[in-house]
Amino acid sequence: MELIQENPDLSAYLAADDVIDHDHPRVRDTAARLARAAADSYVYAQLAFEFVRDEIPHSQDSADPRVTWRASDVLEQGTGICYAKAHALTALLRAEDIPTALCYQRLAHEEGGGYAVHGLVAVRFRGAWHRQDPRGNKPGVDARFSLDGEQLAFAADPAAGELDYPLLHATPHPAVLSALRAAPDRPGLWRTLPAGLP
Repeated sequence: MELIQENPDLSAYLAADDVIDHDHPRVRDTAARLARAAADSYVYAQLAFEFVRDEIPHSQDSADPRVTWRASDVLEQGTGICYAKAHALTALLRAEDIPTALCYQRLAHEEGGGYAVHGLVAVRFRGAWHRQDPRGNKPGVDARFSLDGEQLAFAADPAAGELDYPLLHATPHPAVLSALRAAPDRPGLWRTLPAGLP
């Protein structure tokens, strides 16, 4: 699948905002700690990915009712669903000048049928974009950082109506951010996850 930049200006994928707040001290401190253990930007990206994947539990897996959406809050509270974890990873990568985009899949909803949008990131290395999924592993899910073929948490099954959205977003999709901000708690969010993106 060809990944398409929503914004042709690569600097948009390094920017900070209210959600991808990589200028926040919590993000800067976490990035600096990870960077001290990295020999180069590729190693740093892998360490940041593994930190978000493994050290910040997916709130559905851990039954944590809190809803986070701002990158610094995800790092501070140590919880989030896929979107929030993607925001945190994006902020950590951009903090070290690695262009990072937000991207999405439409997958069968884990509960109750229908579909739900799943969030992941794409990093720019070797002149190309590479999708990564920091959702968090569990039985049946084995996502890994890779620039040599995707190792995502889930593979979209077109026969089942699932799909990969090719657009690379510089900021969170409005439908995703709206759902996160409006949710009273994670069980409430689970009932209002976007089923697709326009």
